[in-house]
Amino acid sequence: MHTTMKTLAFCLLLSSSLAQAEVYKYIDANGNVTFTNVPIKGAKPMHLAPLSTYGNNSKGKSSGKVASTPDGYPSVDSGTQTKRDEGRRKILENELANEQKALADAQKAYTDGAATRNGDETRNYQKYLDRVQKLKDAVTERQKNVDALRRELGQSSSSAQ
Repeated sequence: MHTTMKTLAFCLLLSSSLAQAEVYKYIDANGNVTFTNVPIKGAKPMHLAPLSTYGNNSKGKSSGKVASTPDGYPSVDSGTQTKRDEGRRKILENELANEQKALADAQKAYTDGAATRNGDETRNYQKYLDRVQKLKDAVTERQKNVDALRRELGQSSSSAQ
């Protein structure tokens, strides 16, 4: 077990040095440009700056802390964000009220539609079943929308606090 761990650690150490391989640029007689990590006769080595990663400062050295937003990203003061959150909440509440009304309408249509058969459905029972299934699907879809809006409102109220 210890031998396996030592071998793995050694391989990782070795591979980290290989990750910083040299890059060469070669331009052939026709002007085609080729970039490679294998030196080709006539290729010139490129000196590339280290890649910066998210959470690093602009000099490429780790600052020890992860940035909450990238450098130069516009920030919003808390008052403006609060107004935006309130506006979003009002929109979601209006959508929820509309969806609840549509759900009630769909439930009524399903109840009324399931209770009666249309003239052509007395002989063709499958037509009745298909029509009632569409009404039931509409109720299910509206219920999913109501549940999703309630979840979203629950998340927005907990994140605003």
